[in-house]
Amino acid sequence: MNSKELLSILEAIERDKGVDREILIQALEAAVATAARKSEGVSEETEATATFDRTTGRLTVMVGGREIDSARLTRIAAQTAKQVIIQKIREAERDVIFTEFQERVGDIVTGSVHRFERGDIIVELGRAEAILPKSERIPHEEYHQGDRLQAYVLEVRKSAKGPAIVLSRSHEGFIRGVFALEVPEISEGIVEIKGIAREPGDRTKIAVTSTDEKVDCVGACVGMRGTRVKNIVRELHGEKVDIIRWHDDPNEFIAAALSPAKITEIQAQAEAKRAVVIVEDDQLSLAIGKRGQNVRLASKLTGWQLEIRSKSQVSAVELPLRSLTGVGPLLEQRLHEARIMTVQQLATQTVEQLTAIKGVGEKTAQKLVEAAKAALAAPPPAGGAAAEPAPAPAEEAAPPSTEEAVPPATEPQDAGGQPSAEPDASAGEEHQNG
Repeated sequence: MNSKELLSILEAIERDKGVDREILIQALEAAVATAARKSEGVSEETEATATFDRTTGRLTVMVGGREIDSARLTRIAAQTAKQVIIQKIREAERDVIFTEFQERVGDIVTGSVHRFERGDIIVELGRAEAILPKSERIPHEEYHQGDRLQAYVLEVRKSAKGPAIVLSRSHEGFIRGVFALEVPEISEGIVEIKGIAREPGDRTKIAVTSTDEKVDCVGACVGMRGTRVKNIVRELHGEKVDIIRWHDDPNEFIAAALSPAKITEIQAQAEAKRAVVIVEDDQLSLAIGKRGQNVRLASKLTGWQLEIRSKSQVSAVELPLRSLTGVGPLLEQRLHEARIMTVQQLATQTVEQLTAIKGVGEKTAQKLVEAAKAALAAPPPAGGAAAEPAPAPAEEAAPPSTEEAVPPATEPQDAGGQPSAEPDASAGEEHQNG
């Protein structure tokens, strides 16, 4: 091999592999020096050097102070030099790939499905291969060999086989990345993503704001006729996306995060970052969402612990025992001593539990439970008027020797209200903006 051919080979390797030419030359010099020492049969202590002229491509080999012709290297020595050079090139190429992708952690990359290994997908990214673990994929999505996909560079680490590039499609950063690719205003810094809450494959809530008053942050993300968000949903294989306008005021932000449900009132505890959200009865399932998903994502997005209640639940919780006809001061006091404070709590008691209370017989207990349940189940009358009181239980006289008779309530109150049982989160609905 002449000098020009050697220079051409080094240039080709540098161009194709991205390895710096100086690293290649140093590997070549070290390998040829080792091969020359073996070819001449000298000891390891004997000085042997190889010098490559970067301009002419001439290789000068010195062993024990004398120059030898590199063409005199034996076949075994030359083969050894070749293997050493190839190994050095591979190591240098791995370092180049590691450095390149280490700088791309947090970016979105595009590749093609190369093969499958134990449920994981090996993705070809040009000169490198990456792994998309099953745990980092969107549930229920399927790929075939040769399919193109986008993914988030989650991690790059060194391994015995070279750089291990780990991708993710379930990470929240993937949502941030695809929005930045699809919405120019985000990449330009005009629209800012303030928070993301995601359950991969099912639903995502993303809070955005605009640094320019003339730019509508939600409209920019949705796009003309919803084209931008539709492209994102298509990339996410049908995952629903709610685009929320971010607010400085926690109450406004919580109300927006719980969309599409309409909020009636928010009782916030700023120090504890907790809030009780009150909605109309017909909005309860919508606010909670399917399997509690809507309130769970809203809580994660806002950073607040949210509790959803309907108006009827609130009124039921606050319904006093005296609202039941026949519950006088003495009976109310005894129920309070048993830690039964409201009609809602009374409705959850059993006859056996109530008869354990001093002065309450079996018939009285039965009628108390029935009256409490009837009061909670009674629908509010039309026009907002108070509901008629529920039928009152007849008080049983306690044994004269131990208890005094219980006087009837002097001013019985109305016992309206709706059922106060916890809502079935599975009855919720889903919503997609855009």
